Amino acid sequence: MFGPLLDALRDAGGEGNPRELSRKVADLVVTDSAERNRLNATGTNAAENEVAWARETLKRAQLIDSSERGVWKLTDLGWKSFLTIEDAIKIRKQVSQELQQTRKKSTKFELDESDSLPESFGEIEIDQTSLLDVMRSLPPKGFERLCSRLLQELGFVGVEVTGRSGDGGIDGHGLIRVNDLVSFTVIFQCKRYQGSIGSPEIRSFRGAMSGRTDKGIIISTGFFTREALIEAQREGVPPIELVDAERLVMLMEKHGLGVKPRTVYDVDLDFFAPFINSQ
Repeated sequence: MFGPLLDALRDAGGEGNPRELSRKVADLVVTDSAERNRLNATGTNAAENEVAWARETLKRAQLIDSSERGVWKLTDLGWKSFLTIEDAIKIRKQVSQELQQTRKKSTKFELDESDSLPESFGEIEIDQTSLLDVMRSLPPKGFERLCSRLLQELGFVGVEVTGRSGDGGIDGHGLIRVNDLVSFTVIFQCKRYQGSIGSPEIRSFRGAMSGRTDKGIIISTGFFTREALIEAQREGVPPIELVDAERLVMLMEKHGLGVKPRTVYDVDLDFFAPFINSQ
């Protein structure tokens, strides 16, 4: 994944959205359909998780910048690096060795030994797992109200939760204004899922939209299969915007909903090195 991820970032002008990049690279590298759609134990897409793992390693190798949240960006060194398989193996070994050394040093200072490569995509950014756990534990009506609040933060007006039974899965609607003259109604559906959502659910929601509006949004604490993503943007039919668990967490964080910011410092062990043997 290392080389293709750097190439994808270069093609994107040096920086890009994590979700878009992870999907692009996973599509390129993992050609088997079953493997591409496989989920790991945490419910995240395994192939896209591998891309996130690659980004974490390349960040530690100083090829990808980690200073700005929600954006993957090439460093100057990353721009110049065109990796072969052999180069990727060397980087992986080097990063692993550095982490082992860090853990050994950390023991002397009684530091937290959590500085290891993540095993799941959700562990790389903010504490997504706990935030998702909270949202998934909400009652259905509570999650619908949360989605309504989020849409209001995003600029929708007149947002109303309907959630009537037999309404084809439509949970509410709102109005988005493009400018002073143009506006349109958007229908939304809230899916408090943990697993994946496939193309049949997308088609069913589009059928419920028929005759009401041409704009729809599905907000979920789950994940959409590749087939669902394709169906949502299929030509000749109204497009549907899909907000999955990762994007939902990102939007919640961006707009300060349900999260409190905090400052975290990494201990600079090199700074303390001159003081270790002081008499």
